Amino acid sequence: MAKGLGKGINALFNNVESNEEAVEEIKLKDLRPNPYQPRKTFDDDALADLKASIQQHGVLQPIIVRKSIKGYDIVAGERRFRAAEQAGLTTIPAIVREFSETLMREIALLENLQREDLSPLEEAEAYASLLDHLSVTQEELAKRLGKSRPHIANHLRLLTLPEEVQKLIANGTLSMGHGRTLLSLKNKKKLAPLVKKIVDEGLNVRQVEKLVQQLNENVPRETKKKEAPKDRMLKERESFLQNYFGTSVTIKKQKKKGKIEIEFLSNEDLERILELLSTRESSE
Repeated sequence: MAKGLGKGINALFNNVESNEEAVEEIKLKDLRPNPYQPRKTFDDDALADLKASIQQHGVLQPIIVRKSIKGYDIVAGERRFRAAEQAGLTTIPAIVREFSETLMREIALLENLQREDLSPLEEAEAYASLLDHLSVTQEELAKRLGKSRPHIANHLRLLTLPEEVQKLIANGTLSMGHGRTLLSLKNKKKLAPLVKKIVDEGLNVRQVEKLVQQLNENVPRETKKKEAPKDRMLKERESFLQNYFGTSVTIKKQKKKGKIEIEFLSNEDLERILELLSTRESSE
């Protein structure tokens, strides 16, 4: 298996002109998109701009492909391929290389990550797919991709949200910050009406954090009494911890002592939280 691919991925795409590999003109009809492409949608405006550029200047950088049984699979450069189709081209410059199935999956993800083309949910699904097919841990995957383990874990947790919420994140109605905050809601029966409120009122992440905190306290807003300064300070710290750990956190204070309860949903989630604690401790 390739190691540390994320840090050396540029070598696969950049400066292809300096390589001794031949650039071929391949017919568009003989090409098919990378079957492991994590990106589900392509920005129409960006494709239109690329189409206009190709019509004026041609395809300046060859795409990278591998030979398949019926033509070629696109390894990198699907946007250029789609724009070339729209521009009316019949062929496109390409470099043919050999790639394993495993490397195809990794490159498909990394190309999009480097260009920041993926939505949070597409990124999460790509991580889940790699974990499944590579049979590696989150820690091992993080090292291979040049990402932090908490980054991967936080994205994967989005996949535990209900499908309806995932769709809202996928289409951009809700952000990853919204999703992480909703994960900390204790009473899941209150999730659907809360999501409706967020969408209808266009609430930002900070506003949702406050609502989730109120719901977790299980105190009706109408009967909620004015908080004492110390109570308000504890609630602010509780909100900070919930945002930092991406899960439900409760601070229970008595006269001279207290305790902090941090919820985790699985063994992997526990490891993610411990990693966050370790990272914060080592930085101080």
